[in-house]
Amino acid sequence: MEPRASLSILALLLGLSQALPTTEPQHVDITSRIITINNGSSEMLVEGDILLPETRNSLVCPSNKCFWKKSSNGLVQVPYVVSTDFSSLDMDVITNAMASFRKKTCIRFVPRTVEPDYISIKSLDGCYSAVGKTGGAQVLSLNRNGCVYHGIVEHELNHALGFYHEHTRSDRDNYVRINWQNIDPAMQSNFNKENTNNLNTPYDYSSVMHYGNTAFSINGMDTITPIPDALRIKILYEC
Repeated sequence: MEPRASLSILALLLGLSQALPTTEPQHVDITSRIITINNGSSEMLVEGDILLPETRNSLVCPSNKCFWKKSSNGLVQVPYVVSTDFSSLDMDVITNAMASFRKKTCIRFVPRTVEPDYISIKSLDGCYSAVGKTGGAQVLSLNRNGCVYHGIVEHELNHALGFYHEHTRSDRDNYVRINWQNIDPAMQSNFNKENTNNLNTPYDYSSVMHYGNTAFSINGMDTITPIPDALRIKILYEC
């Protein structure tokens, strides 16, 4: 896998969607909730919920050291610890989200024993994670007052595994139109494309990693608009 992998593959494998748990209002999509919770966070976040780790100056991943190592048995074990601040109900949500990776991928989130590199899940001031393995105890924040929902936990775990937001993949202009005029000027960098390896997977509009249509809107209008199939054909064939 190349260092700057697109985030679409896990979403495809897991069959994830923007649907939220029954306890969460159905009209609020995952990214809207994350953006709301993270508003005012003291952390330096990009794209709304990506934490810039102290060990790297940017989102560039210089080598495969940014990915969790596959064992000889073909499984990828990702050690983690969870803060005691979480309730038993919170823990059920977190472990169930982790189990969804186990069902359809080689990822295995395992309680940490002595591993030097691991995910440290805490209830801090937002919902956020670094992208990929950063080394040592890397923080993944799930604020108890708004982040502990199945879809949000999966979203942040995808970041920790090395995946970016779907709308930033390198081929996104073939699938969505970014309406820059509707985006808060201070937030436009959140819509920059990444130089991603898309792993030969299709663009996934329903990915748990895809921004909502009105993310960072200044006027309530769409900031991301899907391109109809007919228009994509015209673009592809220049007709």
